[in-house]
Amino acid sequence: MASDKEPTVIKKYANRRLYHTGTSSYVTLEDLAGLVRNGEDFVVYDAKSGEDITRSVLAQIIFDEESKDGQNLLPIAFLRQLIRFYGDSMQALVPRYLEFSMDSLTKDQGQFREQMTKAFSGGALGGGAMDALQAQTRANMAIFTEAFRMFNPFAAAAAAKAQEEASAAAPAKGDDLGDLKRELSEMRDRLDKLAKTK
Repeated sequence: MASDKEPTVIKKYANRRLYHTGTSSYVTLEDLAGLVRNGEDFVVYDAKSGEDITRSVLAQIIFDEESKDGQNLLPIAFLRQLIRFYGDSMQALVPRYLEFSMDSLTKDQGQFREQMTKAFSGGALGGGAMDALQAQTRANMAIFTEAFRMFNPFAAAAAAKAQEEASAAAPAKGDDLGDLKRELSEMRDRLDKLAKTK
């Protein structure tokens, strides 16, 4: 949540205590998680070196949240894939993609919540829920692909060509794979049309 207000400064001392300079009081990671949930931006500095350690503190908050029973937000497959991106040629692209996807999800959360409520009504995970998730993912991917194409049209074209060749070389595995290939092809066509109109 963006704000015109300057972020609150939190200082972390050698004894691992966190000091909120706005309220002149010590806070916990749980308190900082509450600030994030309330949309308050903050930065965390090491009190001795002055180094910005905001990323590691936010990562620690996520780790603590993931450790709580029933609080798991990050699927294991996602975490594994994320680890695989470290040191990969795509590493520089991943943060922008994740930030873009989360921004898009945040903007569309009202509509998405309504779709999920309808899909999950009755307590069972129905096909409607999966359709809503897939539709949201496809929409995010289409927007990101278009943005990436505009940012670097040559790399996007090469990636699309490589994907096309891989799809053509892979043997068809049932109707689901055929449907997915068809949807991917349709998405590419729509993106090509969008690119030509700009």
